[in-house]
Amino acid sequence: MGSIDGQHIEDNGEETPLQVRLNGVATFIGMVGLTVAGAVLVVLWIRYFTGHTKNPDGTAQFIKGKTSVKEAFNGAIKILTVAVTIVVVAVPEGLPLAVTLTLAYSMRKMMRDKALVRRLSSCETMGSATTICSDKTGTLTLNQMTVVEAYVGGTKLDLPENTKVLSAAASSVVIEGIAQNTTGSVFEPEDGGATEVTGSPTEKAILSWGIKMGMKFSDVRSKSSIIHVFPFSSEKKRGGVAVQLVDNKVHIHWKGAAELVLASCKSWLSADGLVHSLTPEKMNEYQKSIVDMAEASLRCVAFAYRPYDLEKVPKGEQLSNWELPGMILFCLV
Repeated sequence: MGSIDGQHIEDNGEETPLQVRLNGVATFIGMVGLTVAGAVLVVLWIRYFTGHTKNPDGTAQFIKGKTSVKEAFNGAIKILTVAVTIVVVAVPEGLPLAVTLTLAYSMRKMMRDKALVRRLSSCETMGSATTICSDKTGTLTLNQMTVVEAYVGGTKLDLPENTKVLSAAASSVVIEGIAQNTTGSVFEPEDGGATEVTGSPTEKAILSWGIKMGMKFSDVRSKSSIIHVFPFSSEKKRGGVAVQLVDNKVHIHWKGAAELVLASCKSWLSADGLVHSLTPEKMNEYQKSIVDMAEASLRCVAFAYRPYDLEKVPKGEQLSNWELPGMILFCLV
């Protein structure tokens, strides 16, 4: 992903259509300016050396046989200066700069609207667009995601926040996975004000769902500690944490693209808190649920975990590169 992004933003030196047109206009104006300057130079020199160029008092500036070489040379230089001035004025060196400044101003205005423009040529590209194709998610939402479907304990909840069907053990695993395996945070004012949730749109949606289920963010985090974070990888499309519980047990939590997390699971957690083998029939059921959510234009995220003994957890670099198959799937949202 990094190399693709680098190729995407790399400047390959190719000119944009606007730059090509501007260069064409500048070249044309420059050629016209040079032609006019050359014509003016020739005409003024002819007029000067034939005695048709007059002083303010009406006398000729150049008189053959009477005007000194120095005066004639100075007069010719003055005429050459006029021609050079025409060339300097005619060649539009500032035209590309003026357009660049205009695009930069447009870019700054777009930045105020939270639109990041990586290259100035993008402003030109969008200025030439006549049709924008977009799905309804990008046009009809407020950039505020919510959990609308949840498969917990092997069954679909009638309401995402209705956890009455879950046992205490199953609910504890779900809430632990939500509260610990996240880069977001929850702030609960002491005066009883509205709870504030921060993070990416996906993280905020999942944390808000956990709050509706009765999750006490600070309490959950105080009962366990994160001993390692597995950063989200765009290649693996998942991220995770290793959490040490009060009894020195370790829970490894994964969260990421549903189909990839599901592929790493060998078991699933039922609503009564028991772990069952992930049979082909149950795998097909989960896969169908993922497809149904995708067809409904929903982003599907899977949660899985695995208990582990603290003394068997790798250390250092081995922990960072740790591949842990045989996960237990407990939630799809």
